[in-house]
Amino acid sequence: STALKKKATELSYKTDSLQKVIEMNERYYASIKKVLQGDVSAADFNRDSIIEAVKLEASEVDLNPTPEDSLLRQKVDKEDKYNLFESATSATNFVLFPPANGPISEPYNVKDKHYAVDIVVAKDSPIKSTADGVVIFSEWTATTGYVIIIEHSYGLISVYKHNASLTKTQGELVKAGEVIATAGNSGELSTGPHLHFELWNDGYPINPTNFIEFK
Repeated sequence: STALKKKATELSYKTDSLQKVIEMNERYYASIKKVLQGDVSAADFNRDSIIEAVKLEASEVDLNPTPEDSLLRQKVDKEDKYNLFESATSATNFVLFPPANGPISEPYNVKDKHYAVDIVVAKDSPIKSTADGVVIFSEWTATTGYVIIIEHSYGLISVYKHNASLTKTQGELVKAGEVIATAGNSGELSTGPHLHFELWNDGYPINPTNFIEFK
């Protein structure tokens, strides 16, 4: 009957919608897992529009480029290096707040797969959100201790690891500069009080020092 066909159609639409929600959630949790594990495959680094250009490759592999090729690559690298994120932040005066102040003990290093900066800070000093956002992860992990992850505008995610404690829980809204944790030395991979800070844009790591001045 017409009524049965209508119900069947509605059920089909609801099923499709539910499937889309499930798929979105699966991608969402997969991206969080990727951030937590620092899982970046070699293929990811072909996207120079977001990730910092890996200049070391040119010195390790002799490709014998022509002068024209070199100039073109320099131009493309310069224009595309922060193409999406930087253009968006410039257009809206989107400023990233330093999560902590202190010397950088270990810089962002693609070669060593250290997609973060380690900032030396005193134990229990405040760790602050780098921008307005919503907490999407706030838990303890065996390897990196107390971890908090915040989702911001423009596909940006900030990650704060090895904290002594967390002051925000999943789902809470935070403001730029708001205290979200206290610094510590938690987790198996930590060797002293510091903040391990990461920035990810659309699932790809970016160098925090390109956007934040750490004092």
